[in-house]
Amino acid sequence: MDMRDKIEAALRTVFDPEIPVNIFDLGLVYEIKMEDNGHVKITMTLTAPACPAAGEIVHDVQMKVEEIEGIMDCHVQLTFDPQWNKEMMTEEARLELGFF
Repeated sequence: MDMRDKIEAALRTVFDPEIPVNIFDLGLVYEIKMEDNGHVKITMTLTAPACPAAGEIVHDVQMKVEEIEGIMDCHVQLTFDPQWNKEMMTEEARLELGFF
């Protein structure tokens, strides 16, 4: 498993407490940038700008990615451009949530 796969697997263990689907399959992760020195930058969004769990989700992302051997630091940048919509979810996530 390469480093990107490990990061994606870690992101699939992070959930919005109000939605029973992980943030990766929800389509909340827009970009993963990996640097040779073990630093990772993740650009992501939330389902809504006023998400009450924003701090918890960002903290979970940082902690779970930094637990991966070889990762020195993970910086999470929130963005709302483009705004998240249901079309960004994987097919599996849409089926699980009943959006088919």
